[in-house]
Amino acid sequence: MNEEQVILVNENDEQIGLMPKMEAHEKAVLHRAFSVFVFNAKNELMLQQRALHKYHSPGLWTNTCCSHQRDGETNVEAGKRRLKEEMGFVTELEETTSFIYKAPFDNGLTEHELDHIMVGYYEDSPKINPDEVADWKWMLLDDVKEDILQHPENYTAWFKIIFEKFYEHININK
Repeated sequence: MNEEQVILVNENDEQIGLMPKMEAHEKAVLHRAFSVFVFNAKNELMLQQRALHKYHSPGLWTNTCCSHQRDGETNVEAGKRRLKEEMGFVTELEETTSFIYKAPFDNGLTEHELDHIMVGYYEDSPKINPDEVADWKWMLLDDVKEDILQHPENYTAWFKIIFEKFYEHININK
């Protein structure tokens, strides 16, 4: 199987090429990505714990799902695809904002992404894919925010950035 390609972009989110995912992370090249936040009627966020064998951020808690768009795929199409692959369900998603971040990891790889944030709603339990997800839970946003302050080492870099800078874009139920 060929390695997944990521979409290289400039700061305006204009596509400038494709690159194998690992190469993009080794070279810290800016590429398109997305982060999905799924809520229930109680305004709880569905968090996932990344599988323990992931090549970066294994075992850390993060938003409902995240990944990279494929060439020719819209942000929402990509979000729904990955939601199904990781969490075993699909729901409608709404784009809220996007931002650029750069986060180096201990293994020599770097995430340098233009990340599109999407929000959706779901009431049931997911059917997690153990190849992608170790565990999941619902948490109120205020509890997540407090837990990040108390235990930042338990959360992914991008999730902490989103929570710090874009809280109002994911907390749209208030």
